[in-house]
Amino acid sequence: MCGIAGYFDKNESPDASLINRMLTRIRHRGPDECGIYIGENIGFGSVRLSIIDIHGGQQPLPNEDLTLWIAFNGEIFNYIELRKELEEKGHHFRTYSDTEVLVHLYEEYGESCLPKLNGQFAFSIWDKNKQEMFLARDRVGIRPLFYYNTPDLFVYGSEIKAIFEHPKVGREISFEGLAETFTFWTTITPNTVFKGIRECPPGHFMKIKDGELKVQKFWELNFATPNNYYKGSFEDAISDFSELFKDSVRIRLRADVPVAAYLSGGLDSSVTTAFIKDIEPNVLKTFSVGFKEDEFDESNFQNLASKYFNTNHLGFECSSKEIADNFPQVVWHSEIPLLRTSPSPMYSLSKKVMENNIKVVITGEGADELLAGYDIFKENKIRHFWSKDKNSRIRPLLLKKLYPYISSLQNANYNALKMFFGYKLDETDSPVYSHLLRWKNSSNITKHFSKEIQEKLKSFDPYLKLFSNFDGKLDKLDPLAKSQFIEISVFLSGYLLSSQGDRMGMANSVEGRYPFLDYRIIEFCASLPPDYKLKGLNEKVLLKKMMIGRLPEEILNRPKQAYRAPILSSFLGVDAPDYIKEVLSVESLLNAGIFSVNSVSKLLVKMNSGKSYSEIDNMALTAVISTQLLYKQFINDFKHLNNNDLINCNVRSESNYN
Repeated sequence: MCGIAGYFDKNESPDASLINRMLTRIRHRGPDECGIYIGENIGFGSVRLSIIDIHGGQQPLPNEDLTLWIAFNGEIFNYIELRKELEEKGHHFRTYSDTEVLVHLYEEYGESCLPKLNGQFAFSIWDKNKQEMFLARDRVGIRPLFYYNTPDLFVYGSEIKAIFEHPKVGREISFEGLAETFTFWTTITPNTVFKGIRECPPGHFMKIKDGELKVQKFWELNFATPNNYYKGSFEDAISDFSELFKDSVRIRLRADVPVAAYLSGGLDSSVTTAFIKDIEPNVLKTFSVGFKEDEFDESNFQNLASKYFNTNHLGFECSSKEIADNFPQVVWHSEIPLLRTSPSPMYSLSKKVMENNIKVVITGEGADELLAGYDIFKENKIRHFWSKDKNSRIRPLLLKKLYPYISSLQNANYNALKMFFGYKLDETDSPVYSHLLRWKNSSNITKHFSKEIQEKLKSFDPYLKLFSNFDGKLDKLDPLAKSQFIEISVFLSGYLLSSQGDRMGMANSVEGRYPFLDYRIIEFCASLPPDYKLKGLNEKVLLKKMMIGRLPEEILNRPKQAYRAPILSSFLGVDAPDYIKEVLSVESLLNAGIFSVNSVSKLLVKMNSGKSYSEIDNMALTAVISTQLLYKQFINDFKHLNNNDLINCNVRSESNYN
């Protein structure tokens, strides 16, 4: 795993020290090595976390005749098979790295190489002969790739902070990006929360030549419609899934360093651990995080799973104080406002992994999205059922079963349930019906905007970009497939894989690998009938049936528990760090100009009063604090690195490469 950054300037020769500063900003992504390529008007490089071919995969790396140069962030898991194919076509290799396989694959196939890749990647290739830069990002956006573009300048990087090192790139918050984030929990690709900064959308590639940028799709998520579902039986689906998943895990164990796993005590991480142990029965290191508060803690299940699999397990308790203390670093690495504190314990977890000299962990992300594990899918099903008899006083009671961890909901009567969950029961035909209630609740955060920003956003509709991205893709899909499509294309890529996946792992130089997000698994699950995933209110039925006899019953049949972390006790408790008062002060709020001082003051009074507050209030508090931190770190206090701060980068070109 690595971090990449570079720029193309039509009017100036590349500055190696500037590229060095860009790479120094993201040294956490690759602390082992740093390399830079310098060409005519182009300069780029990488910081490397050495995992495959530790001694021979230094970047940037060229093809045989030095006409193509690559900087690569990620892993190509099927690189061994691809290398064999290329050798049969006459290609010769200097190293044993997947990076060199990738540059030769591009040399052989051009952009058509992308469908051949099974991996998680963001990379750039400079074609010296064509004077063209080619960049690509993996299918679901596991690895990030951002850019800034004008007719004369193209700057890119794995993280936005690297791009901001370039002196010609301004730093300004996008209010439209904030409005999207406070609705969908993320911006809608390719937008970000910074003006002028965009992301390469998942499953896309880009070409830059003569100042012209072209962005093109090479893969998209397609769910089956009722007339072309998977034709096999449920037992056939279990068998087919099992074979695919076994191979997905097998190739993700490829590394020249030890591979560990996260073991949360839930079904998904237990499944990945079971398959790892089947493939490599040696002692496996596993890691988990727990909490003092019972409503968040899963330590008992983590210990049960560890004992069952006989892993070398390290579990630790993350306190509310640690969550708050780490939060500024979490925001710095996330580069987007957060609505939950959940990324903070993941930051602490990856730090524990790094301290134990582990660079690679396998995790269970993606299973909930692909096999309908989230409560939002069940909630959608209940609300569709309820909408057929809107006056029923029995049907909405089913909603209590979904959220046993929300005590206020357990005591709610019919009127309270209807007020909260009965939102737009007449609009079940909407293609995004499943998520309308979530987005409505999130968008309440925008009420805390200052009057100036509310005025500027009067004519902005955050849904327009979302619907333009969907462009009829939800037509003819069953209700579950519609909600899964939204969850994968918006929430998974934009929020989960960013704030809780890549960013929190790479903040501590730890690479996450996700067997459920193998594109073959994604495409197979998208072909399944809804009952193979969600039967009644029983989620992930295929996964559960597949694992009978292979997991403890207590884990196999435990109710789904959403991963959450404390908020109020972290930010407003007795141990709250000093920066909380600073970023929420009248002076800081006025300086940023994003939130209304009066509105934030009322929110704080409510949450400090000891009286009842809602999950929406929790989200608003987190959003305000994280946005204020983001403004402070990236706008107000951002300082360019100087030459004394730089890491040591090896500068390469055609003339000095050997």
